[in-house]
Amino acid sequence: MKAQTSSRVAPAAAAEPALLRDNIGSIAVLTLNRPKTRNTLTEAVLAALADQLTAIAKDRAVRAVVLTARGPAFSGGHDLKELTARRSDPDGGRAYFRHIMLTCSAMMQQIVGLPQPVIAAVQGTATAAGCQLVASCDLAIASADAKFGVSGINAGLFCSTPMVALSRNVTRKHAMDMLLTGDLISADDACRIGLVNRIVSPGNELDAALTLARKIAGKSSHVVKIGKAAFYRQLEMGLDDAYRYTAEVMVENMMARDAEEGIQAFVEKRPPKWEDR
Repeated sequence: MKAQTSSRVAPAAAAEPALLRDNIGSIAVLTLNRPKTRNTLTEAVLAALADQLTAIAKDRAVRAVVLTARGPAFSGGHDLKELTARRSDPDGGRAYFRHIMLTCSAMMQQIVGLPQPVIAAVQGTATAAGCQLVASCDLAIASADAKFGVSGINAGLFCSTPMVALSRNVTRKHAMDMLLTGDLISADDACRIGLVNRIVSPGNELDAALTLARKIAGKSSHVVKIGKAAFYRQLEMGLDDAYRYTAEVMVENMMARDAEEGIQAFVEKRPPKWEDR
């Protein structure tokens, strides 16, 4: 895999950048780069992810995003040592805990709100907020060795914020099973219950995610943006409201230049020439 450009995104004082970005054609690859600490979502990592997502949202050259990680863990979730250190604050850490949970929640919502699709390439264990990160992505490719869990219950901390993304991916009983037991589930089980889309042999998850990203990048980015936004919005509606809303979305989509071109290309049996408008 040869990146066209790369950047190092992390606090200047860090010996190693906490987050890497590589641009591979029209695909932005974000790599969690704290393998020795299981790629925990520290305050600095959350900020770096938020900054990159903000930049990518405005970058018309980026047509899809792949989120991956280095090391044996995709992400171990929140850094409990970082959180525990704030118990000595005058309020026992309450204000900082709220700050971290709201910061993390905002970043997860950035992924959902991003115009470009985001694909998780999961090479290892994704637990707690790390599992939330996978669930927040639009698509997920997992190594056959990957494992998933919302294990906070084992440490006396119910994974309430990870539950939001998890319960929007899998059925209620599967979500409650994971939340109440804290057990890790296999990649096969994660695929069976709808947390991930596909399983590949270990070491091939990034290539598989890039292949999928390139396929999506070949579509009209304007139409993908319309569709992604509509998908998440209609999920929160009742059936009648969802149909009324998506009917209007379809009308607006039909008025787009790329819909006109795409339909004409289909009729003429030729590849479409997208203008992304």
